[in-house]
This record gives sequence, C-alpha cells and structure tokens, in this order.
Amino acid sequence: MTATIRSETPSDEDAIEQVTRRAFLSHPYSHQTEQFIIRALRADDALAVSLVAEEAGRVVGHVALSPVTVSDGSDGWYGLGPISVAPEWQGRGIGRALMERGIAELRRMGANGCVLVGEPAFYRRFGFAHDPALVLEGVPPEYFLALSLGPSSAHGEVRFHRAFEATS
Repeated sequence: MTATIRSETPSDEDAIEQVTRRAFLSHPYSHQTEQFIIRALRADDALAVSLVAEEAGRVVGHVALSPVTVSDGSDGWYGLGPISVAPEWQGRGIGRALMERGIAELRRMGANGCVLVGEPAFYRRFGFAHDPALVLEGVPPEYFLALSLGPSSAHGEVRFHRAFEATS
C-alpha cells in the first residue's frame, strides 16, 4: 500500500462522498446512507476524526470517528464509521491503514474507547471485541464491537450521533 493517510480538507468532501457511496453500493447490510451520515456529522461539527487515504492525488478511502454517548455517563468514547475504500482499491491494506491511523488519533486525543458495528473477523485484528457491558439497540451483539483505550470502562447502552439517522 502506498496511499498517504491524512486529515480531510474541505476540498475532499465530494471525493469522500463518492468513495463512500461506491464502497457501500453492493454491501449486503447497507441502507445506502453512509455518505449522508458523513455529511450530517460534518454539518453538526461532530467529525472528531476524518481521515482520507490518497493515492496519486486521488481520494481512495475514508474513515470517520465521532463521539458517542453511553448511558452510564462515560465520556471520551467514539464511534468508528463509516469506513470506506473505493472498490478498485480494496484488498490493498488501505482499510487497515485507515483503521490504524484512526485508532492512533483517538489515543493521541486521550479517548477512553471506541465502538463500531462491523464484521468481527476484520475488526478483531485491531483489538475490537464484543463487550457484554455495552449494548447498541437493534444490533446483534456479535456485530457491536468495542475497544477500550483508557483506564476506565463503560457500561450501558451506546447511542451514536443523530447523524446516523440521516437518509439524504
């Protein structure tokens, strides 16, 4: 993988939307709203971390991280997603590089943890696992994964930012 991972700039917004749309186009569990989620997070100034993968001056991948709330009042927890890589660039380590850099940015910020909804086999590589103390309503527990980054743990129901309800 030779892609450069960097923070998004305003000029990346259209490319991020296109990469995200294309990456989820044939995903079996997608409602085709991921690009709208990113747009809504950005509009609410809720993108704590927004990284792009760039190859030859072209955006080929993106990851978003935004604050989540936990019913026990724990702070410093973030949700990872959407993460996307253009179909023709998948399988080249770009998703891994975006994940690693995203987690590193959360550590740098002093985050206590990160949650996501995704395929356990992929995300276990980064230390994510099902934590029975954390619940996301409507999601099978095996697909709701957490990674503790700090000394304190969280317990309860997790809520992603309202932008995750965006449909357009």
